[in-house]
This record gives sequence, C-alpha cells and structure tokens, in this order.
Amino acid sequence: MRDLKPQAELNQALLNWYDSHAREMPWRVSPADRAVGIRPDPYRVWLSEVMLQQTTVAAVTDYFQRFTRRWPTVRDLAGAEDSEVMAQWAGLGYYARARNLLKCARVVAGELDGVFPDSYGDLLKLPGIGPYTAAAIASIVFDRPETVMDGNVERVMARLYDLHDPLPGCKPALKAYATALTPNERPGDYAQAVMDLGATICTPRSPACGICPVMGSCAARLEGTAADLPRKSPKKPKPTRYGYAYLARLRDGSWVLERRPDKGLLGGMLGWPGPDWSDVPDDAPPFAGAWVDLPGEVRHTFTHFHLILRLRTTMLAQAPSAEGIEVVAKHRFRPGDLPTVMRKAHALWQAQ
Repeated sequence: MRDLKPQAELNQALLNWYDSHAREMPWRVSPADRAVGIRPDPYRVWLSEVMLQQTTVAAVTDYFQRFTRRWPTVRDLAGAEDSEVMAQWAGLGYYARARNLLKCARVVAGELDGVFPDSYGDLLKLPGIGPYTAAAIASIVFDRPETVMDGNVERVMARLYDLHDPLPGCKPALKAYATALTPNERPGDYAQAVMDLGATICTPRSPACGICPVMGSCAARLEGTAADLPRKSPKKPKPTRYGYAYLARLRDGSWVLERRPDKGLLGGMLGWPGPDWSDVPDDAPPFAGAWVDLPGEVRHTFTHFHLILRLRTTMLAQAPSAEGIEVVAKHRFRPGDLPTVMRKAHALWQAQ
C-alpha cells in the first residue's frame, strides 16, 4: 500500500475542511450541531441512504421531504399502505427498494420497538440494508468506525493512492485504502467529509485540485494523473427490448391497469397491461378489445437495457376479467402515481 502523509494529519485536514464546507442536506446534522451533542435521526439517515442509491442528492431532496412530511417517523411509515408508498416512490426507480423500505420499517417498528440497531452487523440483518447502507448508518448515526464506500469515496481513494487498476475489479483495494484511513474519532463526520470532497472538489471531471484540503497527500496530483482516475473497464453496450402497452378505458372514464408481480422489474406497481418486454416484441393483447395503434413510441432506459414501447388503445363497455387487472376510477387516477415509463405512455396517449 502506497504511503501517504500521516493518517492523523490527513484526517484532521479533511475534518477541518468539512467543518467549514459541509453540504447542507435535510437529513444531515451539521458538524457544528453535532459538536454540541445533537445526534442524527437514524430514521432520516436510513431513508435518505436508501433513496440515494443510484441517484443524486438533488434528485432525492424533494422525495425525502415529501416522505418525511407524510411519514415523519419509522412507525408512521410502517403503518402506511403499500400502494401509497409505491406511489410516492414513483420516479426514483428500483421499486424493490421501496418494497424493502416498507419491510424494514415494519421490522423496526414491530420487532425492535421503533429503535434502529446501532451496529453494522445488526443493521445488516434488516430487510433491504446491504453493506454500504449498514456502514453508512453505523458511522453517520452511531459514530462507529465503519468503512463507507460509495462512488465518491472510490474516486477519492483511487486518486489519493494513484491506483490505475480499473473498476470494478479494484474495489477491494480501494476499500482497503479507505479502511486504513477511517479514524476512530468522529468517524461519521469523516465518512461524510470524504463523500462531500468527492462530490464537490474531487469530481469525476476537472477535479479542483488547487483547493483540495488534502492535495499535499494526493499521489495522483503529484503524478499528474488525477483527471484520469479512477479507470473503468469498458462497459458492455445496453441491449434494447421492445414491447406494447395497452391503454384501455371504460365508458365512465375509468382506466384499466395491471398490478405487476411483486418480484421483478417495477414489482408491485400499477401500470398499463401488456406482454413481457423482449428482443422480439409480443403484440398479443392482454384482453379482447377494438385496439387502435397510436403513432409514436415511448423510449425509456433502465439500468441494464433500453426499452421501446408501442401503444394501443381502446374503449371498453365493461371491465375485463384477467389476472392482475385493476380498474381505477376517473377521479382516483393520477398519472404521477405510475412508474416513469408508464407516465410517459400516458403522456403520449394524452398528446394524440
């Protein structure tokens, strides 16, 4: 392992910078407040960390504030209707996270008397909490010296140590570096300081090395390679899948929707009926109707593939009797409650 400036000196420089430049977030306790004994709320930290997976602080903030206004405690969330939570989650993606959010809230509220565990190992036992989230909660909330690894931390470590091995293969080495630097004093503030450094100064493109609080310790800066790190293995091109969405209404204005299976993509969510998405689209209607093709198409990108949907629409005299079908009255139908790809389909229909 490459030697850096003494750990205590590097950590102190980073903490001093964080004390003055910590980002303000609705779930975060500032370093000044923390210094006078104000502790983070484990519920708010847990909720924010689940929401932040695969997305940004800017994208999550409004969702977080809506959730916490509606469900201010873990007990409130545990008592919520599944459909309400899924509707509020719409747009954040990865709906399995929303289902696990409810499972976790109900375990904490029901089996743990509303109290989150304070150790990495016990947090890891909760539904939907993996190594990163367990480490983040243990560190940020309970000041456990756990190693918190996200993309920002990986980037900072790769540059500090001038590691040129590509991601994702070098993740274990980056974690070893981060573990070696994690202090016993103020580990929660330290973890957030590294993440803030990566988000604001040690950015993916054009890192601001000249104002970095640990620039004297950065091997990549000394070598002139910071902007090239971390290296990444070439990505495989995303495949494209195709499908049809069938938008049907009853004469009273009700919409015919389909509840997707709990497991799988968009699990448990309401959406437009249609066959599975595949390389070769299946155009078999889910139930009988005088279907009309709509011009245009819906394009949406998921993590692992691109999707192209064609739309068909019809008016029905009565609700079809098919598995998973739910009829939503006109006054109760809100496009915003649908997953993003299904909202796009409704918007295309509306534009005709």
